[in-house]
Amino acid sequence: MPDSLDARLRDEIDDQVAEAFDAYLSDRLTEPGPLRESLAAGRGARVVLGTVALGALATALAPPGVVAICWIWGAIAVIDVTWLWAARRR
Repeated sequence: MPDSLDARLRDEIDDQVAEAFDAYLSDRLTEPGPLRESLAAGRGARVVLGTVALGALATALAPPGVVAICWIWGAIAVIDVTWLWAARRR
């Protein structure tokens, strides 16, 4: 297969995959979920975004080793899940 035909075929496949992925994301964003429900209830995503930002900072400043980083992100996961469940109950 000539290179130009191969490149055009790859571009066409990439375009089709991108369109399918966009359609999938559009469908997923319309589905209800705990974050969407909490946003609709008037509670912003500041807590989740804040904990992720602090987690990234803490990961950068953490001593080398997997244990400290696992504790940091484990605590963030617990905080975020608790916040989302509390927002969902209201």
